Amino acid sequence: MKLGILKTDAVRPEWVPDFGEYPDMFVALLGRLDPEIEFRVWDVEEGEYPADIDEVDAYLITGSKSSVYDDKPWIGVLMDFVRELDRRGKKIVGICFGHQLVAQALGGRVEKSPKGWGVGLHTHTFTSQPDWHDKTEPGFDILVSHQDQVVENASGATVLAGSEFCENAVCQVGDHILTFQGHPEFVPGYSREIMEYRREQIGEPVYNSGVASLARDPESERIGRWILNFLRA
Repeated sequence: MKLGILKTDAVRPEWVPDFGEYPDMFVALLGRLDPEIEFRVWDVEEGEYPADIDEVDAYLITGSKSSVYDDKPWIGVLMDFVRELDRRGKKIVGICFGHQLVAQALGGRVEKSPKGWGVGLHTHTFTSQPDWHDKTEPGFDILVSHQDQVVENASGATVLAGSEFCENAVCQVGDHILTFQGHPEFVPGYSREIMEYRREQIGEPVYNSGVASLARDPESERIGRWILNFLRA
């Protein structure tokens, strides 16, 4: 399988030696679970796209510090690309910003949530378990970092999992689009760095709660297997 990663942001330079860029995080997770995957990366923030949409079998859209409603030309171009992928039935996995961008591109709406920041480890719970799920526990722990949330879902989307804080945490459109609000690619050390960097912005109570949540481990490999199951189906 060939997976195209659409890079929508850059990691802060001082963090790259320890954690890599965002595509590196996905290669580390998914490549560990399936060493036969071939990865291609396009920096869509810089205007990079494949010459042929069928150059890869599926696409993954990374997270970003940008908001999908920002007036940035590259975001509009990416939305058009997502609409074309959807029209042609190409498989898409959206993560955080990618989750929100897919919703906004396909008829939904994203807003800054009045609930504030979600950081650290959150538990999201499935209300229905699709074929790619492992059919074990409905709840799963995933690292998050977001203030924006999907408030109206993409046309035809099914909400599969959520929480009191984030109702639309895992969504699927047909058999070809799967999106997660959380970050399966993050490791706790990177989550801690982001919280420390945004400590004043997110507020002391949320910061303290987020750091304390890192005492538990995220279920990154479990979520990675779901993503691979979905892509292979």
